[in-house]
Formats: sequence, structure tokens, C-alpha cells
Amino acid sequence: MNRFRASRTSVSGSAAVAQLRKKAFNSWAAIQDTFFSTKDIFERHRVVFTVGTSIASVATAWLGYSLRHLHDSKVDQRLESIEKAMKSNHLSEHSEIRKIVDSRGFSTSSCVATAGTTLIIGYGLGWRGGRWYANRQFRKEQMKMLGQLKPKRWQLLGRVTTQDGYILSIQRIPGVLPQGKAENNVPVLLQHGVLMDGVTWLLLPPHQSLALLLADNGFDVWIANTRGTKYSRGHVSLTPDDGSYWNWSWDELVAYDLPATLHYVHDQTGQKLHYVGHSLGTLMALASFSKEQLLSMLRSAALLSPIAYVGQLTSPLARNAAENFIAETLYWLGIHEFVPRGEAVMKLIRDICKKPGIDCTDLLTSFTGVNCCLNSSIVDIFLDHEPQSTATKNMIHLAQMIRDGTITMFNYGTEDENWKHYGQSNPPVYKTSIPNDLPLFVSYGGRDALSDTRDVRLLLDSLKEHDQDKLVVQYTKDYAHADYVMGQNAKDVVYDHLIAFFRLQ
Repeated sequence: MNRFRASRTSVSGSAAVAQLRKKAFNSWAAIQDTFFSTKDIFERHRVVFTVGTSIASVATAWLGYSLRHLHDSKVDQRLESIEKAMKSNHLSEHSEIRKIVDSRGFSTSSCVATAGTTLIIGYGLGWRGGRWYANRQFRKEQMKMLGQLKPKRWQLLGRVTTQDGYILSIQRIPGVLPQGKAENNVPVLLQHGVLMDGVTWLLLPPHQSLALLLADNGFDVWIANTRGTKYSRGHVSLTPDDGSYWNWSWDELVAYDLPATLHYVHDQTGQKLHYVGHSLGTLMALASFSKEQLLSMLRSAALLSPIAYVGQLTSPLARNAAENFIAETLYWLGIHEFVPRGEAVMKLIRDICKKPGIDCTDLLTSFTGVNCCLNSSIVDIFLDHEPQSTATKNMIHLAQMIRDGTITMFNYGTEDENWKHYGQSNPPVYKTSIPNDLPLFVSYGGRDALSDTRDVRLLLDSLKEHDQDKLVVQYTKDYAHADYVMGQNAKDVVYDHLIAFFRLQ
């Protein structure tokens, strides 16, 4: 009986602790909700608050100065009284004089005014200056990397907010038009692939970089950065430390990121735009451009190293990771952010590299295929900035595509879970049909281990009905996946042809 009572006491104690933890968690969640809702109000009315805080700072500073002046006057009066007291009674005790001096105290109102001024000015500098500082750091990194790029070429804009609350950064390089031409520059949106960010388009020197070449040819260049990458880690209510922040795959990039970015560029320029996607950026386009609303904003699309079907990829690193359910293992371990540079991921990569037949001495080659035209300096620059983080769920989704050889939405693993999300037992299949009259430029390489030629042929078969006057297909025998964004001869082999194609549209 005593054991039973002790057990019951222990259970009730555990329940009380659990209830207390639940209340604490709810309280903390309420505090977070209040903070982020207040932050959202400030962001939506930043002009009003900027002016308001400036006026309040000036007014508070003036009030603080007035109170300080009043305080100094009172101190002078007390000092005069001390002097008179010493003259009238030179025998006054030291303790009495000290009492008179110490009686002046301090002005509470003056301290409050000074503290208020500091807080208001500090908030103003932190709120507006924080974003300015982040943009300035981005500019410095690019300037250091490119060397010859002038700051005036950049217009670092605000953020693109998706419907599900992610805040994406987007950079702009205005085009240079010949003198005498007053027409608006035609916008081009550059979309990077998985484990990369917008820096992808700026790894090469200025006279070889696609972003700078397009700008030098008069195009208005916009560089996208998908969620989770270095410059797009914002959210209206979550932080990257929250597991919920990473609850997405490329389904969400197709449904939210790409449409929001396209709308933003279209609204800012008032023009239809060209689209350039590399790797996963091509899959995002293929899965999105069947929607009429997005098509109405496009002039043309270019797919470099197209990723659609990946069932036959030959990348030993990617295939081995997919077949051994590496991403699923990380997810089960509670690792929601896939950090290629992280300790856990690097350990798993080392384990993969120990397997027979896998040579990881050149990690980039093991992943992308044997690139023909990379020099050591460009690889060093790449490793300084890439690879970038993505969601572990996103890596699971890509692994599913590799194993199944299909293009479907994320498979939740059981019929019940798929029913909850899709209303059917299997995930829906994407329709990758692009309208036959959309000008399309496709370029793929013979050595690409991620965009294998057999998989690309499946994509090209789906384009048989495409208007041949609107379709350009380029095949480069010795090109692999990274050559398209880092190849030292990419300008001559790919970019010049791409720019000529854009000029015809």
C-alpha cells in the first residue's frame, strides 16, 4: 500500500510538472506572438514610425536638456549656500558640510529623459540600421569577390514576403543602356538551385558572370534567394531555430517563393520578364509555368542543367544518399535544417565516402560530375560562400524523386498521411507542361551527373509539340552541372547564345 501511495504521489507530481511546463510554454508562445505582431506592425508602417521616432527623439532630447539645465541651476544654488554657511560658521563640523553637499542627490526625471532618448534613438538605429548594415555587408562581400564591380551598379531592395510568411531577399543590378536610349530595361530573374543562393550568379569575374553580362547588355537583372539561404532566413513569426521554420520542400518553393518573386519583379518594373533557372531552379519553373497567372508575366524562360526527371542520375554521392535514406535519418534524428557544413552532415558524408567505389577526394565532382572548365580559384571562392542550408524535408523530397523516378509532390510515407494532405492515397503528380508558344532555351551537358542526358531526353520528349520556332536546345558534350555557373568559358559556350536568344524575344 505504501508503494502504491508513493507511486501515485510520483505520478501526480509528474503531471503537475508537465502541466507547469505546458503553462510556461503557452506563456512564452503568447509573448512571442505579441512580439512578432508588434514587429509586423512596425514593419508595415515603418515610414510613419521612422518619422515619429525621429520627432520623439528630438523632443525627448530637448526635454532632457531642459531638465539638466534646471538641475545644474539647483546645484549652483546649493553650492552658494554651502559657501555662505562656511563663511558664517568656519567651525562647522566636516560631517555637517558633507551632509549639505550630499543632500543635492540626483534628478530622477533627468535620468528617465536621458534613458528614454537613448532607447528611442537606439531602436531607430537598430530597426532601420540593422537592415542597412545587412545590405552593406552583402555589398561588401560581393565587391570583395568581384573586385571590379562599382557600388552604384547595385540597388539593394527590401524583402519579398511569401503567402506563408517567409521573407526573401532580392538583389537588383540595373542594366546599362547605350546613350540616347530612353526605353526601360527588360527585366531578367535569375533563380539558383538547391544548396546554393544568389551568389551562384556572381562567382565568376565581372566579364564572365551571367548577371553582369546581362546588365552590361542592357537587361535589368534581379537575383533571387530562396528561403533558408543566407540572405533569406526571415519570417513574420518564426526563426531558423524553430523546427517549424524548416517544414517545407520544393513544393513550397513552387507554390510560394517563385510566384511571390515573379510578382515582385513584375510589379516593380511593370514589364514581362525573362527567367533563368539553374538545376532546381529549372524544376521550379517546370512545375509552375503551367499556371496562366505566372505565364502572363513571362517573356521567355531559360533552363540550364534542367532538373525534371532525376531517376537516372549518376552522381554517386546523391544516389548513395538517396538509396541509403540519409536525409530521412537526419529528419528522424530531429535535424530539420540540412546544413552541408554541419558536423552531423559532414560525418554522414565521410561515412558515405568510405563505401567501395566512391572517391570523395573531389567532393564537387562526386556530386555534380566531372566539370570540364573550373579553375582552382573559382572553386575556392565557391567554398567560401557555398553550399547553403536547405530544409531536410526538401532533401527527402529530392531523394524520393531519385528513388521513384517520378515528379510528384512530397510523399508523407503512408496512405493516411497523404490523405490528410492531398485527399488521396498517393501524392499528386506535377504537370510539367509548358505552353507551346513560350520561348524556351534549354542547355544541358554530356558529363552532368545530376541532370543526366537520359533524364533530359525525357523532358525533351515532353516538348515535342512545342513550337520549334520558340525552342532552342543546346547540348555541350564536356559540360557538367557546375560548369553552367562557374565554367571559365561559360560566356562563350552558353551565355552569349542565351543573351542573343533573349534579344529575339
